[in-house]
Amino acid sequence: MEISLRIIALCTLLMAVLFANAISARESIEESRQLKSLRNSTMAPYRLDEGAEYKHEHAVDDPEAVAAMVDMTIKNSTERRKLGFFSCGTGNPIDDCWRCDRNWLRNRRRLADCSIGFGRNAIGGRDGRYYVVTNPNDDDPINPRPGTLRHAVIQDRPLWIVFKRDMVITLKQELIMNSFKTIDARGANVHIANGACITIQYVTNIIIHGLHIHDCKRTGNAMVRSSPKHYGWRTMADGDGISIFGASHIWIDRNSMSSCSDGLIDAIMGSTAITISNNYFTQHNEVMLLGHSDSYTRDRVMQVTVAYNHFGEGLVQRMPRCRHGYFHVVNNDYTSWEMYAIGGSANPTINSQGNRFLAPNNRHAKEVTKRVWSPSDERWKQWNWRSEGDLMLNGAYFVPSGRGAAASYARASSLAAKSSSLVATITSEAGALRCRKGFQC
Repeated sequence: MEISLRIIALCTLLMAVLFANAISARESIEESRQLKSLRNSTMAPYRLDEGAEYKHEHAVDDPEAVAAMVDMTIKNSTERRKLGFFSCGTGNPIDDCWRCDRNWLRNRRRLADCSIGFGRNAIGGRDGRYYVVTNPNDDDPINPRPGTLRHAVIQDRPLWIVFKRDMVITLKQELIMNSFKTIDARGANVHIANGACITIQYVTNIIIHGLHIHDCKRTGNAMVRSSPKHYGWRTMADGDGISIFGASHIWIDRNSMSSCSDGLIDAIMGSTAITISNNYFTQHNEVMLLGHSDSYTRDRVMQVTVAYNHFGEGLVQRMPRCRHGYFHVVNNDYTSWEMYAIGGSANPTINSQGNRFLAPNNRHAKEVTKRVWSPSDERWKQWNWRSEGDLMLNGAYFVPSGRGAAASYARASSLAAKSSSLVATITSEAGALRCRKGFQC
């Protein structure tokens, strides 16, 4: 009788586990469908309306809707953590989408369905074949050898690019990417270092995942191939880790970046539909520039989500520095800065939610925000900068402005104090992962 009762109890427990997992899976599918439903419909890259407002085919009409969708996704992901040891979930909705899969090697392209935020529709090379990089050399930027990373990224068809082994790639000139490419370094320790780095210019649908990018140098004044049918003269590049120029549907995820000549990530010249997530930034001055200049008003179309990143040791400023567009800064961990964390000019909208800000000990650098504006001009007070559910430590403080400072603008959101308290867990493994075949990453 006692054995029968034990068997019944065990069966009941097993059924409960299966039921909970089924609900979790159904929630994940529904979230994915809702995220994909916000696609855009116009065809012209830019359109100038009577009010001198620039529009972009990949800019959403209601950025707040995307911010709310991110909130909902995070809430559902954190709720699934209640399954305890029955789930590998961390509360990070991107990671929970793919890291639980022991067969990630076979199912690499499922990663393309895991992005959130403004870059949620970036599919990269999901619909193409695999390309295996076997050669770390970059001997000829005009006629790259098959098997090299440069030969892979310039092709005019979708490709999911992976690496046969660990390698350090020192690029002679900018790595100019063609559309519909994924660089996926999972399963290998891949460094792009001590030379030129990555340029994403006038292309669409790019995913960059799992790279170590550091010590990027200024290069240029040389001929460089950008497609199988075209090469041309390149002037001097600034030495950014990743330069995004007039591009859209871009997802930069789980990279470790440091010590470049200019920015670690720069997005300018009307780039939009971008998500920058789960990266680990260290040892750098001007970390992230989003917007070309105060006078370049086409950057009003820019929409960027900055989520789950760890802004680590040795950083000074621009995490990010924004102009004109709409920027959702959510669930990032700022462990220190020397000047400021989030800055901007030219009336950007900055929506800071559920971040953890640990101010430096310097009493003159406690402010999270910096507005680049004349002290005598108070128009900055109309800029929409808001902080919601952020955790301020060691005297850190955020100066809000515009509608974000009014109670009527506050929104019901999952990213309150509870969410910011989870930032340490969500971002604890930010940056490139060491993934092994047959094991969860």
